[in-house]
Amino acid sequence: MTGRRAARALLTGVLLLTLLATGCGVRPSGVITGRSATTGPAVGVGLYLLSHGRPALVIRETKGITVSPEQTLGLLAAGPGESERSQGLVSEVPAGLVPASPVTWTADGSGLTVTMTGPVLPLSTGAADQIICTAALAVAVTGGGDSFAPVTIAGPDGARPPRPCPIK
Repeated sequence: MTGRRAARALLTGVLLLTLLATGCGVRPSGVITGRSATTGPAVGVGLYLLSHGRPALVIRETKGITVSPEQTLGLLAAGPGESERSQGLVSEVPAGLVPASPVTWTADGSGLTVTMTGPVLPLSTGAADQIICTAALAVAVTGGGDSFAPVTIAGPDGARPPRPCPIK
């Protein structure tokens, strides 16, 4: 191979590599920000709020206090805090919808049953998903169930069909 031929082959290879690298289909995007990093081990309770209509896990610090599943659902009914709202997180769980005291957790072959004090049939899918995911996680953390088990939400107006948390 002559010097000119080698240079042409090298140039062709460089051009081909450049063409492949620029045509890979990745488009530029803006800066994608996340939440700030935690400082030390996170001790808290897991709640599911909505981010763009999908359940998103949020850990709320509890300062070492053990939180029951009933208290966890009460925190969910209270809605997102200021910091969570500033991150675009919302809740569709009605503020007045609190768990019955005590919350009835039935771990049978059909999964878990969460009994609430208010109507549950008119809940949006987002609100139901928030309750289902939060309840399943709260029971799993306390050792009382499986976080992938289907959850039935019951209230004075009836019960919603059992569904697992859509987040795997």
